[in-house]
Order: sequence, then structure tokens, then C-alpha cells
Amino acid sequence: MTVTRRLAIDRVDYILQSLDAAGSVSVADLSATLGVSRETIRRDLKLLAGQGHANLVHGGAAKRSVDEPSLAAREAANAAGKAAIGAAAARLVDNGMVVLIDSGSTTLSLAAALGSHSDLTVITNSLPIALLLCRTPRVKVIALGGDIDPNDEAAFGVETMAALSHFRVDLVFLGVGGISPEGELTDYTRLAAEQRHLMMKSGKKVYVLADHSKFERGTPVRIAPVPQIAGLIVDALPPARIARAFDEQRWEIIVADHRS
Repeated sequence: MTVTRRLAIDRVDYILQSLDAAGSVSVADLSATLGVSRETIRRDLKLLAGQGHANLVHGGAAKRSVDEPSLAAREAANAAGKAAIGAAAARLVDNGMVVLIDSGSTTLSLAAALGSHSDLTVITNSLPIALLLCRTPRVKVIALGGDIDPNDEAAFGVETMAALSHFRVDLVFLGVGGISPEGELTDYTRLAAEQRHLMMKSGKKVYVLADHSKFERGTPVRIAPVPQIAGLIVDALPPARIARAFDEQRWEIIVADHRS
């Protein structure tokens, strides 16, 4: 029993070292390297996820980042700009639509601006957005399940991503961790990037909501784009290089007016 326990500890230590070195690990690769079953590796990864060391993704796990500010901190930053973005996004929503709203402080501003709409169905992974809109008359809320990230107050993980395939969505409103100088949409973790890519794929049309603090922010993981991206709603014109990249992709730039 003691030897078995020691081997398990050594295996988990190896997985942690691999996560630190590479940022992500594969169930298949770890199973082959360590000579144990894939089910054993999945249990190890679930343990590490429960301890806060990793995020489970399809086929493996990714290192959990602690660099993203908390939702409360993000809400307090540039509140006027985010409110303007939310109001501009709300004007794109017609009564009777099915709308998917991603988690985040800017998308929360969109939810706050939907009070005058009716006959809406809103799908979200965000606890604050679900709580806000479930109290709004004539709005039906569907909360996506999964592991709750306390930093983002939202569901992320394989269960959340699997649920997305069940819905037909008119509009997707997406948050991002950053926008690279080359105009790439980026995020803090592989899990978040993968989930947001699937969110975009579920909709007929996608708008990215990002205030100016996201311009040229160097978050490490690229979010793969989809043809459904229609544009970005921002609170200021992006730098010329980013604007050119958006123009090449034929993504409209909607600048929300937040002047008092």
C-alpha cells in the first residue's frame, strides 16, 4: 500500500512538472509515458483540477492561470466604457432572439442593458448574468453547467462545452482576454480559449465585446476565429495595426459612444 501511494504521488508530481513546462498535457501521452491506463490519468487530472492546479480540457488538461484579475476588479475598471459597449450591443438584439452571452465584466454590462427587451432566451455560463436576467420579466435564462471558476464566477469545462451543441443561437456576445498587436483574439488559458471558440461556432452571428484595455494585451492563448464573427464592439478606436487586421478579416468595428 505504501509503495502504491508513493507511485501515485510521483506520478502526480510528474504531471505537475509537465504542466509547468508545457502549459498543457495529453491523457494519451501521459498514459504512454507513465505506463498506466488513461482512466488512471484522468483521475489524476481530475484531482489536480479539484486542487486548483489545472483546468480539464478535451483530451487532457491545461495549467490554470492566476493572472486574470477577478470579476469584481474588472467590473470597477472603465465602468463607463463597458456600459457604453453593453448598450451598443443591446441595440443589436431583437425581441424573440436566442442570445448566448459569455462571462465577463463587459458582457455583464450587456446583460444590464437588456431590461427593455421581451421574449428573449439568454444562454450563459456566467452566474452574475444568469442571476441578473432571471429576475428580468419576459427573459428566459438557460445557465450552462460545469465547473465554476471562482475568479470569473462562471462555468468552464468539458460539461459546459458539451452543452453548447444542444442550442441554436441567433447572436453570440463574446468576451476575450486580450487582442494581440496582430489583431488575434487571445485568452489566459487553453480551456477558456477552447470554450470561447465553441461558443462562437454555436451562433449565426458573433460580436466580440472588448474595451480599450484589451488592445495589445499579451494573453498567451490564441482563440481560433470562426466565419460567424461579424465584428467587435469597443469603447475606442483600436491601434492602426489591429484595425487593419480587422478590416482584412472583414470584421466591423463598432465604437460605442460613452461621452457624458
